[in-house]
Amino acid sequence: MTYVKICGHRTPEDVLAAAEAGADFVGINFANSKRRVEIDEAQAMVRALGGPLGTHEIAFPPPAQPRAREEIGPWFEHGARVIEAHLAVKRPLVVGIFADQPIDEVNEIAEEVGVDLVQLSGDETWEDCLLVTRQVIQVAHISPVDSPSDPMAHVRPGFALALMLDSAHGPYRGGTGVTFDWEVARQVASRLPVWLAGGLTPENVAQAVSTVRPWAVDVASGTETDGVKDYDKVRAFIQAVRAADAAGEAGR
Repeated sequence: MTYVKICGHRTPEDVLAAAEAGADFVGINFANSKRRVEIDEAQAMVRALGGPLGTHEIAFPPPAQPRAREEIGPWFEHGARVIEAHLAVKRPLVVGIFADQPIDEVNEIAEEVGVDLVQLSGDETWEDCLLVTRQVIQVAHISPVDSPSDPMAHVRPGFALALMLDSAHGPYRGGTGVTFDWEVARQVASRLPVWLAGGLTPENVAQAVSTVRPWAVDVASGTETDGVKDYDKVRAFIQAVRAADAAGEAGR
């Protein structure tokens, strides 16, 4: 099954609609962007979903073996198992999105709001991930105007639990509604559980899933109308992912 993260929520109604539609993750933006929310708004969304993950008892998988901390594939496979353990006790998980903010600020907001995971979407280093008090999704940005390249050259195991590939467009990092070369993503996904973002919509996500076979897909602008979360598009997006999963299973 391809996991689904719906991002860009602003109200409790938004996250509840995503949860009802079957989202596995909901994203709340604390970065400097048009989707940024205030602390009290984010707290209301977390409360609507039943509180933070820390209030639940979690059966974690065994720790990663030393080899896994040195090899990219085994490390991110271990990370996927850890996140799946989280999902077994709480769904959807709340992801706090940050970019180029002091790590102390990231930790303060994550703690005050009660987010379950932290996504670093700026120019944070892999070492920065170890300073965050939540498990981290690290984002690598792929420019749609650059020639295809291997983002794995810059990926390091042993730091973030998950890797997301997102589109970089001009001065912007993510949330642009612009895709990048899915062949790049497909090559990465063949080696490790990867999160795919960047320009996904209810109309193209099935093709993205069948082409890339990502571990998870992430959408923000593709489920909005005039900058507001569109619940019909949220449902259509998740339904398209599930249909693509079913078609892929039938074709095996």
